[in-house]
Amino acid sequence: MTEVLFQELRPGADGRLQQVQRELVQHFGQPPAREVRDPLSQLIYSMLAVRTPTEVSEQVLRELRARYTTWDELRDAPLGEIERALEAVTFAEQKALHLKATLEQITARVGRLTLDFLAQYRTEKIRSWLQQFPGVGPQVSAAVVNFSTLRRRAISVDAHHLRVTQRLGLTPRADAATTEERLMRLVPPEWTAEQLDEHHQLVKRLGQTICVFENPRCRVCPLAGLCPTAARQRTQT
Repeated sequence: MTEVLFQELRPGADGRLQQVQRELVQHFGQPPAREVRDPLSQLIYSMLAVRTPTEVSEQVLRELRARYTTWDELRDAPLGEIERALEAVTFAEQKALHLKATLEQITARVGRLTLDFLAQYRTEKIRSWLQQFPGVGPQVSAAVVNFSTLRRRAISVDAHHLRVTQRLGLTPRADAATTEERLMRLVPPEWTAEQLDEHHQLVKRLGQTICVFENPRCRVCPLAGLCPTAARQRTQT
């Protein structure tokens, strides 16, 4: 029954995402303006940020920028050196391997280390191209196209966004790629890339502070009135 609902709805037709957005803005306030990076810098940051706290990822990126004059220098650094530079992030050893390989492969394909040329392509083509590289899945490719200067429509579904979305019953349980596809069917057609970025930031903040993995704080959640998970908790207490 749920699948049929999602197939038949026009984009944004049921108004649920708009209501979620209004409640979260009222509770948290408007999210701060993002530092919009070039696509390559955003790719590097997003690869580091998967399953890593934002403040840690930001600090590591600052340290990389201070240490390496260009991203070419990071690409050419010994793997062990990159691992040590990333040691604060989650899965640092694997991310160092993926990051170095990805930067090398981009250079081999493009002829130099840049992603600025992606601006001329359709969003779907950009994401498909990025997802060829090690460590770049749907979450990272969505972050690059939505958060960077490319500013395309996409939702970067991280672990927090996935959890909140499923608890709210906005989409059936699925992986991040399928969840993003289903969520985009609910996005109002007038929402810009910037509004999708704000929506992601607000949902992520809810997942980090209230709708946490264990023992969600449903009693103080601004979305409790919309949430079937919170309703079930109320009936059990």
